[in-house]
Amino acid sequence: MSGVSSLTIMGYKSIRELRDFPLNNLNVLIGANGAGKSNFIGFFRLLAEIAEQNLQLYVQTQGGPDSLLHFGRNGTDSLLGQFFYAEHTYSFLLVPTNDNRLIVSSETGLNDTALFDDAAPLLGNFFHGTNRNESVLKTSLDPYARQVKNWISNWRIYHFHDTGERAKVKQPHGVNDTLRLKSDAANLAAYLRMLYNGYPSHYQRIVDTIRLVAPFFGDFVQRPGTPDYIELEWTQKGQQDTPFKAHVLSDGTLRFICLATLLLQPVELLPDTILIDEPELGLHPYAISILADIFKQVAETKQLIVSTQSVELVNELSPEDVIVVEQENDASVFKRFSSAELSGWLEEYALGELWKSNVLGGRP
Repeated sequence: MSGVSSLTIMGYKSIRELRDFPLNNLNVLIGANGAGKSNFIGFFRLLAEIAEQNLQLYVQTQGGPDSLLHFGRNGTDSLLGQFFYAEHTYSFLLVPTNDNRLIVSSETGLNDTALFDDAAPLLGNFFHGTNRNESVLKTSLDPYARQVKNWISNWRIYHFHDTGERAKVKQPHGVNDTLRLKSDAANLAAYLRMLYNGYPSHYQRIVDTIRLVAPFFGDFVQRPGTPDYIELEWTQKGQQDTPFKAHVLSDGTLRFICLATLLLQPVELLPDTILIDEPELGLHPYAISILADIFKQVAETKQLIVSTQSVELVNELSPEDVIVVEQENDASVFKRFSSAELSGWLEEYALGELWKSNVLGGRP
């Protein structure tokens, strides 16, 4: 697996200090509102913006350095991150400026594991930049920098919450927009058409899985020809002559369609690391059970990082899959349990029930 094996986060939002935290193939974050689950996922979004040289724009649209540093500049003087994958390491240190920016104070790539000291990352022998507005990853000619950039580019954060009338998933879009399923499923219809034409067995598995959750669902409409634009259309079971638009679907059904398309596409098309924030929104408990099974299947070959508030989803998992997030001393802390630690409890209770009863922590 080429996902993240461990990471260090220092000084980011609610995360004051998280050192050398290991990640598995399946990582499901649970915790109360405001504990820091979304901040953990948000740190990956920050790194993606850094790698694309969008740091300055991202910082300003997020509200400036004080919104990203732990308790702002008065509480934290730098933001530090380090990611391990295989035998490689990438690290960066961001510092605030008097003109309300965050700049890249140092940036390092190593081909061997290295740890942060208390002040700054160790310099590597591949590439490094100092006091730059943006990362060197995107423009560096160093082959290791290119490797790190490609690695980061193969993460994707998905957020299928917007299912309102103006949601992009319901709008027409280019039929050739099929390189990747977009983070908000804005190209869902085109992507399904690509799977229908190029990967029929995977397409049929997606349709069959949707029918488990929505028995009324027939199929997606695939109109003949090669139109320039396409939008999501579907038929009801037994009524193949009458197409419906996406706005007729319930929010939960549409979100499940997005999730099924993402997770059941061919493995070779999937990102190496997939991050999903609260996928259970609007889903029936039975749909959540099916989703948990899909998570386990995907995690056999890819890395999943998911945040959830769903007891039903956690009931389907093992302790090693779950990361409990809590607030202690005004900072987020992250911990895992093992099956051995909870063996006595698990003889009588499901894991989600232990969370609900506050045995695991992570409750208000």
